[in-house]
Amino acid sequence: MSAELISILVLVVVFVIATTRSINMGALAFAAAFGVGGLVADLDADKIFAGFPGDLFVVLVGVTYLFAIARANGTTDWLVHASIRLVRGRVVLIPWVMFVLTGALTAIGAVSPAAVAIVAPIALSFAARYSISPLLMGAMVVHGAQGGGFSPISIYGSIVNGIVEREGLPGSEIALFLASLVVNLVIAAIVFVLFGGLKLSRAETIDRDRRKAAAVTGGSAEEATGGGTGDGEAGGDGDVVTLDADDDARLNPARIATLAALVALVVAVLVFDLDAGLTSITLAVLLSTVWAEDSRNAVSQIAWPTVLLICGVLTYVGVLDEMGTIDWAGEGVSDIGVPLLSAVLLCYIGALVSAFASSVGIMGALIPLAVPFLAQGEIGAIGMVAALAVSATVVDVSPFSTNGALVLAAAPGVDRERFFRQLMMYGGIVVAVVPAVVWLALVVPDWG
Repeated sequence: MSAELISILVLVVVFVIATTRSINMGALAFAAAFGVGGLVADLDADKIFAGFPGDLFVVLVGVTYLFAIARANGTTDWLVHASIRLVRGRVVLIPWVMFVLTGALTAIGAVSPAAVAIVAPIALSFAARYSISPLLMGAMVVHGAQGGGFSPISIYGSIVNGIVEREGLPGSEIALFLASLVVNLVIAAIVFVLFGGLKLSRAETIDRDRRKAAAVTGGSAEEATGGGTGDGEAGGDGDVVTLDADDDARLNPARIATLAALVALVVAVLVFDLDAGLTSITLAVLLSTVWAEDSRNAVSQIAWPTVLLICGVLTYVGVLDEMGTIDWAGEGVSDIGVPLLSAVLLCYIGALVSAFASSVGIMGALIPLAVPFLAQGEIGAIGMVAALAVSATVVDVSPFSTNGALVLAAAPGVDRERFFRQLMMYGGIVVAVVPAVVWLALVVPDWG
């Protein structure tokens, strides 16, 4: 049995054990990386650790640290109230606001994980307060980021268009952008319907009915809806709950400073291209220094189990890459000799590997692998490139990808093991379905 096949089988075993024995998958993956890397591939410790995602470790720690402080001093509560006021109490619009916001950030040049790191903690804090499915809100954030991720001026778009130009393939920047936008928009709409988005519309109707009832009976609208601003809190069954009349909607020095820190994080990442993790840790430390009481327990609220899980799995994926397992699988597919079959298998490889590794790295590897049969003219290059790009990025809602990991880490007040399983199942469905759909829609009709 080849070393590459052994490494894939070990990955399957890790999944099975983690699922059936409730052991942290990251710890298992570290052990697997040591065993497979050291005993099967004869890699030394330096090469095994080369796959450790140090940058993602810092991003996960830094962002969850900063937003733990924001939750402790009430800043996230203030942002939730501000969001509700912005849409005039229409809770149903908030998931779409988050979708558009992250899409706009990536479309104008933000790296997808940076946009998710900025928006996800706010979106999921809102979801927790208003009993919205965290899976719904997390998916809207991630799919929004990927929907805008291939604009002609975006990071992903620039990379893919550069690869296409370098390989001498015909390309269309607009077709690539629209393919990703439409696919992610359709998925977001389906998720919105399946995970309770329509019930939020019912909450708004109940809110209006209570206002009318208050007017008829002589009561106040504030009594009926919690303050008269339309900020009704939607429960899971569509009811509206009275908001607390506390200082959630007021700004104090700590909240003003935290809001300034969040704005500084956005500017640092988008304008000055600074690292989101290092920037967020620095801002968190500054806030902790001035308001130590508010942030006393913030370090303990960093999502350490999630950090272990993600870093362990990605370290093992790094071992697979070092061993050549990923290249081995891709080359085996490209040698099949049936262009359409090779195309759909490459889309599936891109989706499956990207669910655990860098989307950009996978696109950079798969597009050149597709060149030989694209050169034959039997497959349209524009459709194939778009299908590969969408397949390799739409799966980033997986909890093992950077975006999925950020969503998992940012969700407050959830059973993380249950939420992890939900994200894993949803990511698995996306991996299983979307590559075939984009292949049928973009490759089979021979676009380009």
